[in-house]
Amino acid sequence: MPNIDSLTRDLWQVVAATNEITPGLVETTLLLDTRIAITRDRDGAPIVWRRGDEEQGDEIDPATITDRLPVITGYGYIWTSFGNPPAELFPIPEYAEPDRVNMSCGSIGIHVSAPRAVENFLDMGHFPYVHTDILGAEPHTEVKEYDVEVSEERDEVLATRCRFFQPRAALSATEGQEVEYVYRVPHPFCSVLYKSCPEDENRRDVIAIFLQPMTEERCRAHLLQSMIDSTSTITDLRRFQQTIFGQDKPILENQFPKRLPLDPRSETPIRADKSAIAYRRWLSQKGITYGVIPAAS
Repeated sequence: MPNIDSLTRDLWQVVAATNEITPGLVETTLLLDTRIAITRDRDGAPIVWRRGDEEQGDEIDPATITDRLPVITGYGYIWTSFGNPPAELFPIPEYAEPDRVNMSCGSIGIHVSAPRAVENFLDMGHFPYVHTDILGAEPHTEVKEYDVEVSEERDEVLATRCRFFQPRAALSATEGQEVEYVYRVPHPFCSVLYKSCPEDENRRDVIAIFLQPMTEERCRAHLLQSMIDSTSTITDLRRFQQTIFGQDKPILENQFPKRLPLDPRSETPIRADKSAIAYRRWLSQKGITYGVIPAAS
């Protein structure tokens, strides 16, 4: 394995949507520059292991796999680790609410590092220009003042009071509205977004992006939606989110450098970048070196 910082090695890393892995069939993917294989046994329990070059075939008897990596399931996905991961994943309590529509929205490869993709997810400034007439539109281009904190107690970055006018904030929206956002970064390669719900003003829709760091300059984005929506079909909800991310993908892949610079002097910040600045500082303080360009000592 390449030289990976100890925190990244010990993290839970997302690798696949649970319902996309067929029991007994083997799926191969890349995680932290290492080839791994995934299957599920006859009871549906996931199994993950390092896939050797000598291994062949797309079917396997799960009982024969002895050198297994740690594995956990959560939020519709399979997670694994090369080190000693925590007992549980970071919490998304809304996912357990019985009236929510929970769904994975696909896994999309991106030629950019996982931290770069997280930073893009935090950026509201691109809404009018990349997601025109959906998440933004001219002349409503101002990113209003918002609050950002790095919580040592919860070990996450939190941005609150984020407000932006959106012509179509969600599939269920029937008119434009000022939408309030809350962003959480509870994992160096994952972010969770809470936004105003058109169907219930007292609750929030939840959208999460879980990044699988394949290499230092390539990742897969696994998308989750947990929605309050009694009228739309799952197919339409999934297509809506995939449309949004499809607009982000070419912008992301034109980022240079592919890894995220952590030195605050490397890219000129503006007010809209407060959450990105906090995220970079948090990664640096945690000692994350995978997928980033560390700040000069």
